[in-house]
Amino acid sequence: MRVNRILLSSALIVVALVLQVSVLARLHLPGAVPDLLLLTVLGLALVYGHVGGALVGFGAGLLADLAPPADHAAGRYALVLCVIGYLAGLAKPENGRLKSATGPMVVVVAAALGTTLLYAGVGALVGDTTARHVGLPSLLFTAALYDLLLAPFVVPGIMALARKAENDPLAEAGSAAKSADISSGWLSSGTGLKIGGQRGGLGSLKNKARTRTARVGRIKGVKRL
Repeated sequence: MRVNRILLSSALIVVALVLQVSVLARLHLPGAVPDLLLLTVLGLALVYGHVGGALVGFGAGLLADLAPPADHAAGRYALVLCVIGYLAGLAKPENGRLKSATGPMVVVVAAALGTTLLYAGVGALVGDTTARHVGLPSLLFTAALYDLLLAPFVVPGIMALARKAENDPLAEAGSAAKSADISSGWLSSGTGLKIGGQRGGLGSLKNKARTRTARVGRIKGVKRL
């Protein structure tokens, strides 16, 4: 990954994790907790693609596994977000621009459901049966609902920041200077054409005036003779 991608992804993931633990986890909502970290991974994956999405998802999940108050085995959420980030990156548009909000919303719902199912499935493999006691259907419904409600305020902003970080400032400055040179050249050439046209017009008027004067002189000379 590029340096600007690593820096931006790291900053966004840390901020999302802090807000996740300190704010969203303390709301005590029924069912699941709004997953701000997942939405951050989705926003980055829709810009960086499947490879970048997998790397960002693995890093975000590993940080969530190690950050307190994590009470599960390390690597569990990293595996889940790595798979989700890879799959979400496959939905990246070819031109990098989304035509409507329907696609990202479908990705958010699918990711919320997939994350809950994968997390519960990996937990069942290591002997964690918490999802069974809480109720998997209610977790699926509330996870999809909370993430869908939070997504319009998170995913577009994350994607906008990622796209802005992808642009090269030097390339933008070079293109701007080039366009300025082209515009200034166009203006100067246009002015030159106008001035030349005016000069040509004045010269032709003078020539016509001289011709008329010569004709008048000849006519008068003939009349005098």
